[in-house]
Amino acid sequence: MNILAIDTSNQALGLAIMKNNELVAELMTNTKKDHSTRLMPAIVSMMENVDLTPEQLDKIVVARGPGSYTGTRIGVTVAKTIAWALEVPIYTISSLATLAYNGRFFDGYICPLFDARRQTVFTGLYQFHHGTLQEVEKDHNVSIDSWLEKLLTFNKKVMFISPHMKQLEQPIISILQNQAVIPEDQFHLPRASSLISLSEQSENIPVHIVQPNYLRITEAEANLRKRIKDNE
Repeated sequence: MNILAIDTSNQALGLAIMKNNELVAELMTNTKKDHSTRLMPAIVSMMENVDLTPEQLDKIVVARGPGSYTGTRIGVTVAKTIAWALEVPIYTISSLATLAYNGRFFDGYICPLFDARRQTVFTGLYQFHHGTLQEVEKDHNVSIDSWLEKLLTFNKKVMFISPHMKQLEQPIISILQNQAVIPEDQFHLPRASSLISLSEQSENIPVHIVQPNYLRITEAEANLRKRIKDNE
């Protein structure tokens, strides 16, 4: 099985390649550079380095969001284009689940977080059971304070994983105190290789219906709806 995994749903750009059922390459860069100009050259370079041609790919896996609107759209569009052209199955994985996979050795709840601005976050709640990542609370967009207050009522240790931990750590510790577990810095970025692992417990869907999962409408859409409503 030869698999290409793609994640551009947030600032980090992640790629991974499995060749003959072995992870042979993984790339992650965490810079504010444009994914649209870097993604395809990075894919081409990685595949050349492992002597894999596009025609040898059996499966495409992509992080579907939530996260950056533009970043998510770029990754999903490229993945769909490759899958369509090669006529191979495509698997879409929650970007939050991908991040939560970093906590696979933690015996408790795992809470991935992406900053969604305006004191809100994209988040969900997960746990591992017999080596399988399970969803405890669905991915959603919520105010950070109300979400933390809800987690407090569970009275259980929660590991928080986020590339935006610098701005989120203070409210987390303030509300959950000893219930909060915050790992070292290297655990706070998503790994494209996790997409490959998670795809084994998911199903592919027809490429033409694959869509990014933004979890909320864009600001432009919100403004348009407001103008329409005001003019009614």
